[in-house]
Amino acid sequence: MDDRNASRGFDAVTGELSPVTVVCGHYGVGKTSLSVSLAIDAAAAGWEVALSDLDVVNPYFRSSDCASVLREAGVRLIEPVYARSNVDGPSVTNETAGAVEWARTGGSGGADGPRRLLLIDAGGDDAGATVLGRFSAGIASGDYRLLYVVNRNRGFEHTPEEAVAFLREIEQASHLAAGGVVGNTHLKQDTSASTVEEGIPFAAEAARLAGVPLSFVTIPRPCLERCADRDCSRIRQTLQGVPLYDMGVYVRAPWE
Repeated sequence: MDDRNASRGFDAVTGELSPVTVVCGHYGVGKTSLSVSLAIDAAAAGWEVALSDLDVVNPYFRSSDCASVLREAGVRLIEPVYARSNVDGPSVTNETAGAVEWARTGGSGGADGPRRLLLIDAGGDDAGATVLGRFSAGIASGDYRLLYVVNRNRGFEHTPEEAVAFLREIEQASHLAAGGVVGNTHLKQDTSASTVEEGIPFAAEAARLAGVPLSFVTIPRPCLERCADRDCSRIRQTLQGVPLYDMGVYVRAPWE
């Protein structure tokens, strides 16, 4: 069997998603890239999908910057006011609160209707998480999953202990609890199989310290496509059954 096809893709991670799924993490870990990729893949799988951009902190990497590709994929995008303008301080609307209830009234994907998914791309620090806290009562009133994204190659998180300390700040500011860690170690276009493999122990230890499961690990789709079978096999062995998600690359910096 081709190891590139083992335990990967959107189907492998659907069990880690709740109708309301919050994606958070420090600056540059790739939470927006993950949110956009999951939204597009879920829509392609026949789900009804909404993506709420609550990142009002970082002006360079926002889900709203992928508005055209998201809408072409059939994803409903909830943007901050002035998200794609020259105004320095975009503000959120109450549309996210309604989307929380919308997501929870979906079907199971069978005869009772398509599954619904609300992905919330939260801000990259405790100030951004405070914005998320505005909707925390509604989110916490039902089924939700907060996924905390870590990236071993980001300078803000030198150790798993530092990553978990930052997670605790997010939890306190947002009034929500993490349900899983996502390993998203990458070097953008220079990501290799070794990059992904070397990031797995970091993510696993962060999850252990946080007291939550390692939900899945990502590999950029272009990296997987050029990955030799022996390298993919080595990644799978290191994962020890944790799903590997081949993530689409849609988010790019303005200077790229």
